[in-house]
Amino acid sequence: MLLELSITDFAIIEHLDVDFQSGMTVLTGETGAGKSIIIDAVSLLAGSRGSKDFIRTGAKKAIIAGNFVLDESNPTYGLLDDLEIDHDDGSVVIERELFESGRNSCRVNGRLVNISTLRRIGETIVDIQGQNDHQELMNPERHISLLDEFGETELTDLLTEYRSEYSNYLKLKTASAEKSQNEKAWAQRLDMLKFQINEIDSAELSSGEEEELIAQRDRLNNFQRIHDALVTSYESLNSDESSSLDGVGTAMSSMQAIDDLDPDFHQISEDISGAFYALQDAVNSLSDQISTLEFNQNTLDEVEQRLNLINQLEKKYGDTLSQVLEYRKTIGDELEQMQGSAAEDSDLAERLEASRQQLVAMAKTISNKRLAVAVELKNGVQHQLADLYMEKAVFEVHIEPTKELTRNGMDAVEFFIQTNPGEKLLPLVKSASGGELSRIMLALKTIFAKAVGVTSIIFDEVDTGVSGRVAQAIANKIYTISAKSQVLCITHLPQVAAMSDQHYFISKQVSGDRTMTHLQELDKNDSINELSRMLAGTEVTKITREHAEELLKLASHEKEVIRKNLK
Repeated sequence: MLLELSITDFAIIEHLDVDFQSGMTVLTGETGAGKSIIIDAVSLLAGSRGSKDFIRTGAKKAIIAGNFVLDESNPTYGLLDDLEIDHDDGSVVIERELFESGRNSCRVNGRLVNISTLRRIGETIVDIQGQNDHQELMNPERHISLLDEFGETELTDLLTEYRSEYSNYLKLKTASAEKSQNEKAWAQRLDMLKFQINEIDSAELSSGEEEELIAQRDRLNNFQRIHDALVTSYESLNSDESSSLDGVGTAMSSMQAIDDLDPDFHQISEDISGAFYALQDAVNSLSDQISTLEFNQNTLDEVEQRLNLINQLEKKYGDTLSQVLEYRKTIGDELEQMQGSAAEDSDLAERLEASRQQLVAMAKTISNKRLAVAVELKNGVQHQLADLYMEKAVFEVHIEPTKELTRNGMDAVEFFIQTNPGEKLLPLVKSASGGELSRIMLALKTIFAKAVGVTSIIFDEVDTGVSGRVAQAIANKIYTISAKSQVLCITHLPQVAAMSDQHYFISKQVSGDRTMTHLQELDKNDSINELSRMLAGTEVTKITREHAEELLKLASHEKEVIRKNLK
């Protein structure tokens, strides 16, 4: 149930904190006082669409928060577990902020969630029924969902299994259509991948090869420079006439003769010795390089051709050799996948047909179950309509088979009604008046309240268009629903208001140049005054007050009878 509601800077509400109780709570007040604004606030907590237009003029954001207390068996907890949202204290706190920028911020037990997630959670907690919800009955496409909702777990499980296979069927159907439409493009892509892979593979590339070839080409192209430099360096160090190595060797011998006389001499001797042996190694290396140095024009031509091939592949498949090799891996994976898909596609038509036949069999099972559920719904609705003074009405659920598979199976469902004896049984959308629709919707809601685990049901002026004994019957029915779920009800009918366990009066007050909504919980005396106003319309008289008192006494008796019948 909704235990607490806090609203700040929302529409004409500057700030409002209200505590709700279990049972039936009514909100009354003059038109335009802000009754529906409170329902709009709760709707936002349940995930309805927000707008910056909701923000109170002059404020930067609107803030709405609600504390919902749920029993241990409530399905909301399972959903919260799936979403990894904590709920240790047995309550769900939902907060929502609307900003001028149009941005929304939603939190559930302190955890930030998106609107879609908030709506999923809200659907398990709050059920809001307003005047426009009659349109749900006026839309035949919604009737199948209402029937399935009444079917509860058994039908829901069948539909879940069916829809899982239906999703697979649609994927197969899409794949089949795409295959037919894109076979030419698919074949062209396959041929291109094979050509590119063959072109790259035939080059027999290896990582680092390009750098080695460039180095080899540079040596061959600069053969003469390299040869001259090596020979000059060798002769400078090891010439028969003037050998630098011999000079360093003489210096080394001279210093070795005195290196034990002074530490500085010893260090100089070691430095010269190191230089001598390093030059000796350099002379040997120069000799080796000169002896192996060779120029071969054919080798240079082969290197140039190899580098040209690599450059051509880089222009096509990547800026570097490593990128070409990476591209080869990518298209190789794609080719393997396409060839695997081709093998799978060979039996695509067979798998599509097998899925369709399975769906048809499942749809027949669902249809049979729906026929049985339809009888139960018909009997239940007619019983509830009798309580609402439509005892002569005949309610039927028409189920017709469809040729095509749909997400809901192969059924078309529509509600029919005969409101008066002697008239034809006609589609609900063509025969029911506004007041009759209110009662039919309330009859359905009374039945569904027994099965649906929502903790709070909100009725927003669903009693419009009725009066007299029908008004009292509607009041009794709403009170009956409140025995199963907390009910918040906006009403203009004194009969409904009198049945409440908790009564709030909503008024509009002007302070300076600003309009604000004020909420007041009524005690018994205040409630009599408000019922008198609702009965009189304008001027409250002694007679209307006596009538209000009598209405409360009657309501108290009706509530006691209802409670006994529910035991």
